[in-house]
Amino acid sequence: QVQLVESGGGLVQAGGSLSLSCAASGRTYSLRGIAWFRQAPGKEREFVAARWWSSGFTNYADAAKGRFTISRDNNKNLVYLQMHRLIPEDTAVYYCAAGSGLFEDAHLYAYWGQGTQVTVSS
Repeated sequence: QVQLVESGGGLVQAGGSLSLSCAASGRTYSLRGIAWFRQAPGKEREFVAARWWSSGFTNYADAAKGRFTISRDNNKNLVYLQMHRLIPEDTAVYYCAAGSGLFEDAHLYAYWGQGTQVTVSS
């Protein structure tokens, strides 16, 4: 079992920044890929960013490139999504996901957190 818990969401004005955290626990030794997805009302769950659990290699959606950064804590149990220059289109529930690889397809991730709401006001 792997447990993922997101935190850090909130309300921010356009142009501002937020940093989300994902705390991983349980059988973290089994993790290979970890990612952030987001889902706005009426839309499909959308890939945001991913990285290997034990590697610095990262992958970003076009909408996230240059504005968002996925990173790991030195203790290897926290994953962050640093978001800058936020725009209203970034408003969504943000989810942390983990699985056996580095994918952009949400269906390929086995573990999910409960999500944290990010709202960007205009």
